[in-house]
Amino acid sequence: MTAQIIDGKAFAAGLRERVGTVAADFEAKSGRKAGLAVVLVGEDPASQVYVRNKGKQTLACGMKSFEHKLSADTSEADLLAVVEKLNADPAVDGILVQLPLPSHMNEQKVIAAINPDKDVDGFHVVNVGRLSTGLPGFVPCTPLGCVMLLKDQLGSLSGLDAVVVGRSNIVGKPMAQLLIAESCTVTVAHSRTQDLPEVVRRADIVVAAVGRPEMVKGEWIKPGATVIDVGINRVPGAEEGKTKLVGDVDFASASEVAGAITPVPGGVGPMTIAVLLRNTIVAAHRNAGIELDESTI
Repeated sequence: MTAQIIDGKAFAAGLRERVGTVAADFEAKSGRKAGLAVVLVGEDPASQVYVRNKGKQTLACGMKSFEHKLSADTSEADLLAVVEKLNADPAVDGILVQLPLPSHMNEQKVIAAINPDKDVDGFHVVNVGRLSTGLPGFVPCTPLGCVMLLKDQLGSLSGLDAVVVGRSNIVGKPMAQLLIAESCTVTVAHSRTQDLPEVVRRADIVVAAVGRPEMVKGEWIKPGATVIDVGINRVPGAEEGKTKLVGDVDFASASEVAGAITPVPGGVGPMTIAVLLRNTIVAAHRNAGIELDESTI
């Protein structure tokens, strides 16, 4: 068996196109563009690239992009003041503070300062609570993107056995909650799980989000299972001095067993910003009191 490749890049392009259509309709109804504010503290190169891409894609979807770049020695109080200003700005529908923050800042305190109705990253404790109790809120972008890919591939997920390998607040925990909401039977596995290969082997759906290169092997996978690889790990390449990106799943062996699998790169990665844009246009409608069938995007 050779697995079908789940093309996250193509799905993300379609999602951005739908967001652009909804954004144009929102502007026509509200008289303004939806707005996303991104706050970057410090000079982390990866974060800078990520923020630049977010800005470009926000504009391409017909929304406003507000970028706030602060120096690494900015005080926590000054960052909180920026967040408070954005909370009060009616032109800003979504606020994202790029993580990680410098060590002298309390990330949880900064996230807690964001208005939950503008928390398009879905990290605020209020949105975490809304997700766990089935109330409308914002869900972290990567796990929501994973569920979109799964439903596009499989249709209904009801009754399927799902294993999430990883228990982070950003991916593992919200992923489990989303799968529960889809009526899956969910196991959250991690480094302390006894006989991890056997736990994974019983799953119809495997979501790997542990940050360990190629940890999940092909022999762990149930034949025909759908594998979602959230990992992005940079490892030495074939040529000296070169590196390559690999996931948390050993793609070569897993793709011989799975029914469908996301590649790295080109799988889950492109979904994150696309879902962020989707969350922003949803926030704009909610903030403006304009009705939107959120299932259409």
